[in-house]
Amino acid sequence: MTNNQQIFDKIRRKYVALTPEEEVRQHTVNILNKNFNYPLTRFSLEAQINVGQRKKRYDIIVRDSQGEPFMLVECKAKSVEINEKTFLQASAYNLNLNAPYILLTNSVTTLLFHKTPQGYIQQTTIPELL
Repeated sequence: MTNNQQIFDKIRRKYVALTPEEEVRQHTVNILNKNFNYPLTRFSLEAQINVGQRKKRYDIIVRDSQGEPFMLVECKAKSVEINEKTFLQASAYNLNLNAPYILLTNSVTTLLFHKTPQGYIQQTTIPELL
């Protein structure tokens, strides 16, 4: 893909390639910040984590007031379906992160799950950031 367009990422404080997934990532950060009052200082984007023996990169982590993962956000391009595979990917990432919430989005479909001792339960409203 040859895409010379870039977008300024307020979290990483640099210009990044404006890929279809990055467009969704930036849109999601803006919505969580503006519509749900999640402070930009609580976001972490595209950082490496260990998933089993493999190194992976999550899309977005929102941290609580104690600095602990509060919400793991998995972003896909608008053309990519949000499905069980997407959920399994995010829940595997969350084994180490242990965030109480997982948000899956492609900007067309958005699903939110709350982690409980019995497993993940789908939610319909974005939680207040603690």
